[in-house]
Amino acid sequence: MNEFGWAIVGPGRIAHRFADAVQQIPGARLVAVHGRDTARARAFADRWSDGNATAVAVAPDLDAILRDARVHGVYIATPHAFHADAIRRCLLAGKPVLCEKSLTPSAALTSELISLAQTHGVFLMEALWTRFLPVYAVVGEWLSAQTIGAIRGLQSSFCFNIPFDPSTRHFDPAQAGGSLLDIGIYNLSVTQWAFRASLGHCPNLDGLDVTGIVGPTGVDHRVAATLRFAGGVVSQFQCGFDGRADNAFRILGEHGVIELSANFWEATTATLRRHDEPPEVVHRPFRINGFEGEIEEAMRCIGRGEIESPAMPHADTLATVRWMDHMRRELGVSYPFE
Repeated sequence: MNEFGWAIVGPGRIAHRFADAVQQIPGARLVAVHGRDTARARAFADRWSDGNATAVAVAPDLDAILRDARVHGVYIATPHAFHADAIRRCLLAGKPVLCEKSLTPSAALTSELISLAQTHGVFLMEALWTRFLPVYAVVGEWLSAQTIGAIRGLQSSFCFNIPFDPSTRHFDPAQAGGSLLDIGIYNLSVTQWAFRASLGHCPNLDGLDVTGIVGPTGVDHRVAATLRFAGGVVSQFQCGFDGRADNAFRILGEHGVIELSANFWEATTATLRRHDEPPEVVHRPFRINGFEGEIEEAMRCIGRGEIESPAMPHADTLATVRWMDHMRRELGVSYPFE
C-alpha cells in the first residue's frame, strides 16, 4: 500500500491524540471516524481533515468502515465495555485492530478475541503506548545489559483525584469503570515489560495479594496489590481515582535502581543509580506526541502480514487481564454484562 489508512471508532479525548499522531506520520492518514454521536463525530472529522487532501469521512455505522477499502487499520477508543463487540466485527471482516487498553474487561472475552484473530489471521494489538516511548528503549537496553543486575523488586503508583460522578466511564459499571482497568493496567504492563527486557520473558506468578476501596456504584476507586513472581521477586503498586501519588515506576536491582519518574506512563526521563556512582539521567522527548510508536508498530506488523506485535504480544495482554480478573474477584467488583 502507498498510504496506510486509519479509521477511528470512538472520537473521544484520547482519539484526538491518536489522530494528531497519525496525521503527522509519513505514509499514514486518517480516512474515517465513527461515533454514536454524529455531531461529535462530524466535529472530530472536521478538526482532523486536511484541507489539501481528502476530508476525513464520517461513517454512519461500523459496517461502513468495514466496507471501506481505504481503511487498512481500525483504532478503537470507546469505553472498555464496548471494545469486544467492535473488535469482533472488525476481525470477522478482516480489518486489523489496534484497540485501547484494556483490550476487554475480562480474560474470557480477551481469550475469545485472540483466538478469533489467530483463526482468521488478522492483526490484533492492545494499544498500550507506554511500551513504545523513546525513553523506554533506553531503559530496555539498561535492563538487557544487566546494568543493575537481576531484578529484585518493582514499585509503582498511578493515582489522581477526580470528582465522583456515577455517570462517567470512570465510575460506571456498565462501561467497565474502575481504576484498575483504566490506569492500574499501566503498572501491570510495565511490570511485564521490565521482566521481558531483563530476562526475555515474564516469570510465572506465584501469588497475588490485593486490597482496595469499592465505591457506591460497585467499581474500584483504589487498588493496592503485591504480585509475587517465581524466584521471590515482587511487584507492588497502587492505583486510584481518590488521591495523589508520585506516579513513578522504580525497578530495584541487584546493583542499582532505575526510576521512571512522575507520570511514568508518559515518561521522557529515566534515571539510573548504582552504588557509589553519580546518577545517569537520560531525556528522550516524543517525536510527535508519544502515540507515534504504537501506531508505527501496528503499521509495520500489518504490512508484514503479522497477527500480533512482538513488543505487545497477545500473551502479555491475556496475562494482564487474568491478573486483573483475579484482583476484581478478590475485591468483589463485577460488571452487569459478565
